Amino acid sequence: MAELEFPSGFWWGAATASYQIEGGVTEGGRGPSIWDTYSATPGKVLNGDTGAVACDHYHRYGTDAALLSELGLPVYRFSVAWPRVMPDGRTRNAEGLAFYDRLVDELLSRDILPVLTLYHWDLPQAIEDAGGWPARDTAYRFADYAAVVHDALGDRVPQWTTINEPFCAAFLGYGSGVHAPGSQDYDTALVAAHHLLLGHGLAMRALTEQARPGQDFSLALNFAPALADGDTDAHREAVRKFDGIHNRFFLDPVLGRGYPADVMADVEHHGGRFAASIQDGDTDLIAAAIDWLGVNYYAPARVAPLADPLAPSNCPLPGLRGMDVLPARGPLTSFGWEQTPSCLTDLLVWLNSHTGGLPLVVAENGAAFEDTVVDGRVHDPARVAYLDTHIRAVHSALAAGADVRGYLAWSLLDNFEWGMGYTQRFGVIHVDFDTQARTIKDSGRFLGEVAKANRLP
Repeated sequence: MAELEFPSGFWWGAATASYQIEGGVTEGGRGPSIWDTYSATPGKVLNGDTGAVACDHYHRYGTDAALLSELGLPVYRFSVAWPRVMPDGRTRNAEGLAFYDRLVDELLSRDILPVLTLYHWDLPQAIEDAGGWPARDTAYRFADYAAVVHDALGDRVPQWTTINEPFCAAFLGYGSGVHAPGSQDYDTALVAAHHLLLGHGLAMRALTEQARPGQDFSLALNFAPALADGDTDAHREAVRKFDGIHNRFFLDPVLGRGYPADVMADVEHHGGRFAASIQDGDTDLIAAAIDWLGVNYYAPARVAPLADPLAPSNCPLPGLRGMDVLPARGPLTSFGWEQTPSCLTDLLVWLNSHTGGLPLVVAENGAAFEDTVVDGRVHDPARVAYLDTHIRAVHSALAAGADVRGYLAWSLLDNFEWGMGYTQRFGVIHVDFDTQARTIKDSGRFLGEVAKANRLP
């Protein structure tokens, strides 16, 4: 492979999520989601922002598809809103499915590959009211939903991802409470995590039963490599603890290895509900073979040991004791996230080894910076540099033998950034949330040029 060139057929594109861009939350028969409820609760989201309108993609999907085409990005990863397709989480809504039918047709008419994610955190509120992810039945309802969407769109969508970042849905939604539905209980969060993984496995079974030739199925996990400033036993133990609960807890069961024994020991003090929730056959379901793994990477975590191995951690994740997460080191994004592209190389190389060569797709990677439209342009050199260095990091992983099949930037559009509302702009396209005007940023044009050339300039 020539220097800085990428393999033929390498995916270049951008990603979004339904609640972050669609709006139209009361249109087309859509039911409320946990994010509608959470963001409408005072004090939960900065500035009282909600996704009620967001980027108005529900009405402007044609414009957004045209912008993808204008940029020359041939791959678009998007998610389906479960409450739009099944307002009560159980009953099929033809009008909601029709929206995604139109979106897929629009993408295909522009030769853009649709990569569909079934769940990006917008659980129907009715399902949450019935117990949410801590209830085992939710995993079965999710599989039913997966079958409904595949039945409607499987004739045209070749790439399917079951769940995006179960870590966030479980540990931030039911553990720390900084995401919807806002519960705060570690043992509940662990049970929710198991049921999310079970839901993935059950959905894989439903999808593969309906599979068409040429279809691929995947899962997207978010990874945060742990870095320590020392190489003592205590430093290595701090790395092990963080890596275990953040990374291996979700990855290893999908690879057929079950939950890591060391992590099971780490979380044992939270109570017995998690272990009791794992029934015979669950780990086999979770280990359903996937065709590729979505790798979401933004930043590493710097960790340090505490003198007392049982002391509470400052990091609100299940099981963590005897270690703290240290402040990020510059340069930082506007979100305060560390920019360390070499960690993406190391992560991809490690995943290639740890998974036994499973194909990898960088399904999300990007950065938030403050942007301003000046004379119809958005100059964002910091984001251009971020994309450039991280794409180079992917190239380095390829050169080291990792089977990386694509790079999808987060995100196509500035959008509703969960608990941060509209204060963080990740898009390669600027959105004026008052007028809904779209402006392609320099970073978008840079990414498009890389995509068209299939190489870095």
